[in-house]
Amino acid sequence: MKYVIIALLGSLLSAGLAAPAFSQEADAAPGQRLFQQRCGACHQITTPRNGVGPNLQGVVGRAAGTVEGFRYSAALRDSGITWTPEQLETFLSNPTAMVRGTRMTQRYNNAEERRTIIEFLGSQ
Repeated sequence: MKYVIIALLGSLLSAGLAAPAFSQEADAAPGQRLFQQRCGACHQITTPRNGVGPNLQGVVGRAAGTVEGFRYSAALRDSGITWTPEQLETFLSNPTAMVRGTRMTQRYNNAEERRTIIEFLGSQ
């Protein structure tokens, strides 16, 4: 009987069913996961390296168009925007409506996902 219980626990652990610490850890970073899924193809956050888009380390509170070494559109560079959570909310919902001439065209229609990504960006 002892071996059956041990085998059952081993099966549950390998399936992730008896490991609440893992699921809690995964739930702790939904913004990071969403960022990687939705933004990670173009933007970096863990390194200061620019990609298709500028790196977003410390984006909240930063003036738009100011990341060293990234070639911004004149529209974004000259926009006068400082990235606050509210500005990011507007921009991510429709970048070209906020900054006519920006190269970013990806819209994020889901308000909850935008909020989660912006909270993550603010923590970096």
